[in-house]
Amino acid sequence: MSAGDLDIHLSSGATTVCRAWMVTRADGLVLGFTDHDCDLTVAGVLCKAGSGLTARALQQVTGLAVDNSEALGALSGAAITEADLAAGRYDRAEVRVWLVNWADPGARAEIFRGALGEVTRRGAEFRCELRGLSEPLNQPIGFAYTRGCSAVLGDSRCRFDLAQPGYSAERAVEAIASDGLILSFAHFTGFDDRWFEGGRLIVLTGLAMGLSVMVKSDRLSGTARRIELWQTLRARLAPGDLLRLFAGCDKRAESCRVKFNNFMNFRGFPHLPGEDWLTAYPRAGRPATGGSLLIAPAYGAAP
Repeated sequence: MSAGDLDIHLSSGATTVCRAWMVTRADGLVLGFTDHDCDLTVAGVLCKAGSGLTARALQQVTGLAVDNSEALGALSGAAITEADLAAGRYDRAEVRVWLVNWADPGARAEIFRGALGEVTRRGAEFRCELRGLSEPLNQPIGFAYTRGCSAVLGDSRCRFDLAQPGYSAERAVEAIASDGLILSFAHFTGFDDRWFEGGRLIVLTGLAMGLSVMVKSDRLSGTARRIELWQTLRARLAPGDLLRLFAGCDKRAESCRVKFNNFMNFRGFPHLPGEDWLTAYPRAGRPATGGSLLIAPAYGAAP
């Protein structure tokens, strides 16, 4: 069955159609919903009826304008929960919307594909934007000339393999302070002081499983280690939860060469002149070497 079969059904004059939509989260979980009064299996995904989720009219346009719509729903423990929304598990989740012949679910047509945008909550109700595939075209694309590296450690431009021994560690949470911003470990050696600073932390178990956050500071004192996060996780972290920590990169050329032995993939311009050079002007007796400007004489003094 295909969209052509649905066209034939729609041209018959008496239709049995409904909408079905599928949400695929970043962690791989796929949820299916339908506004039909019975559950349907569409493209191998069970789309549940009565889940409390509905979709508003879809606005589709030609050209490069953004398709958009909204999804509304009531929070339900069996479907979309308040805890998962608060934890950001639905941020940028992929959404596909189908028009389906509920009497013959194989006859269907995809009418929208995109991702979830802003999610707002009011009491037991939530509202989320549906953003079309052309949404990324509104974002600026390009790279800036900077002294520091513009790549993200471990991405396709950096090409560094974080799975190498010595660049990640797994530890269970021991002590938590400052509402989850500070993690303390009584014995956490094998890595230099500030090794994980600027790195990433991923939660492997517990209520916050799958969530990640950046490390603000990493201090080693004797055998004890204190790690401070830039922001709290949007789900509760508890003692005993397993974490994976990745080494941090401060974007400097020296760190790329010494810490990671990856200078061939450095994506910065360490010899880029500073702002003082850009504002330099020709002057007799001053060598134009490209270095820092000499301190100008006091007003009224002889040059």
